[in-house]
This record gives sequence, structure tokens and C-alpha cells, in this order.
Amino acid sequence: MYYKTRGYQLFTILNYCILVIAGLLCILPIIHILAISFSASAPANAHLVGLWPVDFNIESYTKTLNNPNFLRAFFISVGRTVLGTFMTMSVITLAAYSLSKDSSVLKSRNIYAWYFVFTMLFTGGMIPLYMVVRNLHLMDTIWALVLPGAVQVFNMILLMNFFKATPKELEEAALIDGAGHFTVLFRVYLPLAMASIATLSLFSVVGSWNAWFDGLLYINNYRNYPLATFLQTVIVSQDFSKLTANPRDLLNISQRTVKAAQIFIGMLPVLLIYPFLQRFFVKGIVLGAIKE
Repeated sequence: MYYKTRGYQLFTILNYCILVIAGLLCILPIIHILAISFSASAPANAHLVGLWPVDFNIESYTKTLNNPNFLRAFFISVGRTVLGTFMTMSVITLAAYSLSKDSSVLKSRNIYAWYFVFTMLFTGGMIPLYMVVRNLHLMDTIWALVLPGAVQVFNMILLMNFFKATPKELEEAALIDGAGHFTVLFRVYLPLAMASIATLSLFSVVGSWNAWFDGLLYINNYRNYPLATFLQTVIVSQDFSKLTANPRDLLNISQRTVKAAQIFIGMLPVLLIYPFLQRFFVKGIVLGAIKE
């Protein structure tokens, strides 16, 4: 048996070691941020906090959750993520279903498919996109964050490959029974594609939640910033005016612990959603990848 050879066993051990190291590199920074957020100001400012809180307290979380700027940005991100994911999945599902048909069913199908691929390979660039958003009067609205990225061509191709791999006999049986294309899509294809839908939805959720540059580009009023853009201005640009609603609080609390609390609260929704959708990953990605 090949798996009992010394070389295979050494390869397995090496794989486990690499995976453990990669896992620690991902988990340890999160634990460090969490420890800082629950530590007192003095040890946090003196960089004495490692992987365990020093002088445990929850003052940074109290200040963060009482900060209206942070809460407003948080709920804008929630709305942007829900709306953006719904729009993206709706668009790519309808497009993938249509493009999965042969040219005999959808005339000029190849032209539509190449049009999508062309836009994926050759984009107009940041300035033309900014001018389109501005001329459509979408600046400072949530639509400026949702509409430009609504069509994700790569995800649409993944879903299209799955639809093309679904046995045609199922569709033919439904059509013979009098079903239309919407019935076939929602009652035949989508129930079979739940793994792919869940995986692509998670991609969209994580992408929308973590996107910060479009907020900086299309939103002029910082009160309309999504959470990622809000955190970027606080942490990277070091603009502490938005850190707390009352500037006097900056004298009494540590900026480092409050920033850590805001970072951890910002990553919490994705950490909560991920375990429920992770089981769909392998099946959702490889579906449609094998060709006969």
C-alpha cells in the first residue's frame, strides 16, 4: 500500500505541520487583537499584552457600542452586504441559467457570453467608473456601493458550469409537464445548486463586508461610510476624530484598545457566518469542474 511507505508518511506529516503553522498565523493575530481589546489602557499602550488580557475590563467595548458613528457605519455595512448579496446572486443566477443553454435555445448566446468575459478581462478603469456613478447621481448613496459590483462574472461562470452539468433530462421532464423557464430554474436547478449558491453567497458577503475603497471613492460624507471604510480612516489614516463621539473620552481611554474592539466587532459577523457555510465549500467549488 502506497500510503504505508515512509515517503508518504513523511509527506503527510509535513502537510500537517504546514497546515498547523498556517492556522496559527491566522488565529494568533485575532487572539492578540481580542486580548488587547479586553485589556486596560496602560498595559495596552505599553505593548505589554500578548495572547491574554492584562487588567481585564470591557471599557473599550462600552465606548465602541456607545459610539453612534461606529454603530451607523456598522448598520450601513449590514444593509450594503444584504442588499449587495441579494442583487449579485439574483443577477448571476439569471445570467448563468440563460447562458447555460445552447445557441438553439438562446440565439446569439456566444456573443452574450463573450461580452461578459470581455468585461471581466478589460475593465473601464477607476476614473470612467467614478464618472458613471457621479453622472447617475449615485454619490453618497448605498447604490454607489452596490451597483458597480453587482455583476461578478467569474462567479457567474462557476454557476453556469454547474447548470450545464445538470442532467438535461430533468429540464426536459419539467418542460413536458408544462413548466416554464422560471419554474425550471427555481424548482429544478436551484434546489440542486444549493451548495454552489451558498458558496458564492459567502464570497459575496465577505467581499461586500470587507470592501473599503469604494466607500472612500464614492462617499463624501463620513457619516455614510460603511464599516470597513470607517475603520480604514481610523486605523490606517490615523484620523481619530471619528473614534469616539466625545473627544474628551480620548483623554481617559486607550485608542489602541478601542481600535482593537472595533476591529474585533467588525470581523465578528463573518466569523459567525463562516462555520455555517464552510461545509458547502468543497462541493460548491468543484461542482461543474469535471468534464466528461
